[in-house]
Amino acid sequence: MSGLFLAARYLTIVPLPGPAHAGPAAVGATAAWFPVVGLGLGGALVVVDAATAWLFPPLLGALLTVTAWKLLTGGLHLDGLADCFDGLVGHDPEHRLAIMRDSRIGTFGAVGLVLFLMLEIVAVAELGAAVRWRALLVAPAVARAVPALLARLLRAARADGQGVAFRSGVGRWGAGVGLVLAGTVAVAALGAGGLAALGVALAGALAAARFLAGRLGGLTGDVLGAGVETAELLVLLTVAAWTGARP
Repeated sequence: MSGLFLAARYLTIVPLPGPAHAGPAAVGATAAWFPVVGLGLGGALVVVDAATAWLFPPLLGALLTVTAWKLLTGGLHLDGLADCFDGLVGHDPEHRLAIMRDSRIGTFGAVGLVLFLMLEIVAVAELGAAVRWRALLVAPAVARAVPALLARLLRAARADGQGVAFRSGVGRWGAGVGLVLAGTVAVAALGAGGLAALGVALAGALAAARFLAGRLGGLTGDVLGAGVETAELLVLLTVAAWTGARP
């Protein structure tokens, strides 16, 4: 269970017993637990969403649910997403990596985050109550299978940094176990729609990561974060499209 606790301490702000800090390689070794942590996060979101839906109109309730979502994760993956948006303006891989290492957020990062969060909020608001709680369970679980998958498929951009350290820690079975767990959650909660959401989310996150890795010369920790955020959004959009298209 120490691996689960370490994964939860890294992926959320929930205070759990254990060392205050762990290196990216040690975190990578716990990657198989990531979807389980995502499922726990989804359960918390279901509770938050039920409360906000009872107290507030749909759009305001969705805004508060997504706010809780990002607060519970400490904005960990949003930071990577913003850095990736900012890095797109660089002239070459070295320049882009230098921009992404800057702690300040640029115009591309700010605009990209605003639009991204707006999409998530509206997607949650437009889901019917019967399916919304299921989507909130599935999205965090599926998205947290992405880092291990990307680490196994893409080479690192730098010889040092969090991306390469995390990649070195992901074991042979980490990605496979994570995918099986995420797929089980998706199908159990949403049936065929969950399988479609899983496929779209993984394919979309991998496509986005390959694009970013091509611009940066390889995988970085920021790309891993962007992959998680992309997968979460794609799960929500796929479930919204699936339920909207079916009678």
